[in-house]
Amino acid sequence: MSTEAMQVRDVSSQYFEQTETKDVPPGYKRTEVGVIPEDWEPWPVGRMGEVITGKALAVHAPGAQRPYLRTKNVFDGRIDIDDVLTMPMTDAEFGRFRVLIGDVLLNEGQSLELVGRCAIYRGEYPQICAIQNQLLRFRARAGTSAEFAAHLFRYAQQTGVFARIALQTTSIAHLGGSRFERLRLPWPIGETEQRAIADALSDADGLLGALEALIAKKRAIKQAVMQQLLTGKTRLPGFSGEWETKRLGELGRFRGGTGFPTAAQGVVFGDYPFFKVSDMNNDGNETFMQVANNYVSEETRKTLGATTFPAKSIVFAKVGAAVFLERKKILSKTSCLDNNMAAFVLDHDTTDYRFIHFMFLNTALGDLVSTTALPSLSNSILSSIDCLLPPIDEQTAIATVLSDIDAEISAIEARRDKTRQIKQGMMQQLLTGRVRLVKPGAAA
Repeated sequence: MSTEAMQVRDVSSQYFEQTETKDVPPGYKRTEVGVIPEDWEPWPVGRMGEVITGKALAVHAPGAQRPYLRTKNVFDGRIDIDDVLTMPMTDAEFGRFRVLIGDVLLNEGQSLELVGRCAIYRGEYPQICAIQNQLLRFRARAGTSAEFAAHLFRYAQQTGVFARIALQTTSIAHLGGSRFERLRLPWPIGETEQRAIADALSDADGLLGALEALIAKKRAIKQAVMQQLLTGKTRLPGFSGEWETKRLGELGRFRGGTGFPTAAQGVVFGDYPFFKVSDMNNDGNETFMQVANNYVSEETRKTLGATTFPAKSIVFAKVGAAVFLERKKILSKTSCLDNNMAAFVLDHDTTDYRFIHFMFLNTALGDLVSTTALPSLSNSILSSIDCLLPPIDEQTAIATVLSDIDAEISAIEARRDKTRQIKQGMMQQLLTGRVRLVKPGAAA
């Protein structure tokens, strides 16, 4: 047996190691892919469907220009057709590499954590198209549910099965058509059970898709409401009168952070969080800076001369790529910042910090950067920005409306995340045969 074949066999034996128990339950059997139902089989992928690798890119090859899909078009559970390219193919090549509705497409070459990412093709592209050799195509044979295969492959990718059999060259891992064909996975013998499992998991995917669409809709509504309320184009009931034009420097002061001390590196408890730009994404909270990777004691802070910033200051990156400059959050407690960050410390007698934060979210700071190799914002430029400011009671009313929309979005996001967890549990239970949706021995 070749080394490569042994590798595939070893991965197959590890695939469902979480189901291994000392005692095999009644109705189950121990196989090279773990403990599975007696009426399931550890069959190789190639037995269940035809696997081919797409056509190598050749810009000067003979034939007419034909559209083709590649890794940039295949995501987990969906096909994206925003960027479909063409290359020359003969009629014979196009016939061989074309994609049909129901084909499962997998990333053959990708980063190690994404290799094997896959989706079922549902005719998303308006023309007949083919695949490049960055993709593998699985076409289910009679008696195999393509929908079930797609869910099984997605689970294999998410649990690292494909990564373990892939060969890595530089930063790209290759799944390999032959290795994929030989990989043994647990399959229900009857297509009836395959379809039942696929239907349950597809229903969960449908709910997730609906929640994602609802979140996107609510975000669009929030953006539209911000545009109206923060500019005074639309006034809330009970408010009238002119807004004042103020410079931000009149509402508070911008202060830059200080050099990050090595004494704070990796310290998980202390008097003050010491935030770095990378902490902007720590916990997914879009409003508050809450989770720091580093802390500093009061004694160390004084020794280093590190500046503290009060809670309710608005913090942002002042140096870095434009995408970082557009992130603005609120400090939830007194904190320190490194010198790649800055904070706007507000006069709370005249401003509602939530209103000013929403105003910042509605301002493209990236448009104000200096033209250097590393984009940066200066305190003087930020202080000179003009803004329209209503009285503080109207600021508070506007901020409350927008905060309520944020709370609604957060609630939907929490439901989505919970649904995603439930779906992951469903995959683990259904695709291992721990939970059966069809009575054992039912007709295929």
